[in-house]
Amino acid sequence: MMQKYQERLYWHVRRMVYEHDDANDVIQNAFIKVFRSIQKFEGKSKLYTWLYRIATNEAITFINKKKRKSTASLDDEEAGINTQLAADPYFDGDQVQLLLQKALETLPEKQRLVFNMRYYEEMPYKDIAEVLDTSVGALKASYHHAVKKVEASLRAADNY
Repeated sequence: MMQKYQERLYWHVRRMVYEHDDANDVIQNAFIKVFRSIQKFEGKSKLYTWLYRIATNEAITFINKKKRKSTASLDDEEAGINTQLAADPYFDGDQVQLLLQKALETLPEKQRLVFNMRYYEEMPYKDIAEVLDTSVGALKASYHHAVKKVEASLRAADNY
């Protein structure tokens, strides 16, 4: 199970927490929770959506803890994310990828999650709905709004 899903879950979490070491920590915690509660998996959803839900919740918990500990301003935090990505030896993106990540950082958390799962993971809305425990209609609206905001942000960055 770990071999089959570890890489996909890693990149899903990595897009949320940005740093390689943080993503590894979150994935490790997620798999510990999976192994402790695998007997509770009822099979009402797909195994991978159940795993994504656990990993997503772990990433959100990690982000919230990090925010509570942080005393930096939002501007410092945003600049820090861009610096972290540019300096990260595991990040192989170009300037366009950095601009996209900066645009994604401005999105509300739910829109960013939906965008990442739909755009990067190419996950069907039905599966995203299971992971995030929401309706398909709400997800489609969130994705639409996220795309519009990302496009506007990229257009604005192109004008500078």
